[in-house]
Amino acid sequence: MKISIIIPAYNEGNSIKSAIKVIDEFLKAGAENYEIIVVDDGSKDKSTQLVQQLAGKNDKIILLKNGANRGKGYSVKRGMLQATGDIRVFADADMSTPIETLTGMIEFVKNGYDVVIGSRRTQGAVIEIRQNFLRENMGRVFNMLVRLIVLRGFSDTQCGFKLFTKKAAENIFKLQKFDNFVFDVEILYIAKKLGFKIIEAPVKWYNSTDSKVRPFRDSLSMFLDLFKIRFFHRKIRKMADA
Repeated sequence: MKISIIIPAYNEGNSIKSAIKVIDEFLKAGAENYEIIVVDDGSKDKSTQLVQQLAGKNDKIILLKNGANRGKGYSVKRGMLQATGDIRVFADADMSTPIETLTGMIEFVKNGYDVVIGSRRTQGAVIEIRQNFLRENMGRVFNMLVRLIVLRGFSDTQCGFKLFTKKAAENIFKLQKFDNFVFDVEILYIAKKLGFKIIEAPVKWYNSTDSKVRPFRDSLSMFLDLFKIRFFHRKIRKMADA
């Protein structure tokens, strides 16, 4: 199996180089065929130059540049659809979820799952560094709203570590419409409507203080977008062979 790791990056100069090196060393030890795709979302810091330096020395590293800041959802979608792996994973540049999590997720694929999502709230998850009180509770409220308005059955839709088989990625992400942080909910909603088999996998998680989510401004727009998800994708029908 070829493994594709997609890293959306916006002003990640403090972490992107070490993240790529850690991921590359991990994959090199256990996978013969892999690629690391960094999608730079119009960074204004040194992120692009750092990735270019690494890519110049390692043909497993691929840099895609958006040119302008389009949003995390857009960057993940672009990386997923340009990837060539049989297994496609997107992971945050701050490595809040260690790359070693991938090993257990691949076991779920071997057991027939199409989508495996990292979860901080399912049994077995370990939170090593927590968010502050406000952010953690806003996250819980958002998850409650997700279950009430859009998508039942998931305890954590927003963890930035998700795996898709090739078939799932190519069918789900081509239908994605949102470029902002609500895309996590949207792609799971699409996956469920298409009939793909989804499971939450417990992760070890370290909160990063460099998160790009703006709690108050983003929360309002994401709340309104939950209603739009159902409307935009109301005509999706389950795939016969999903």
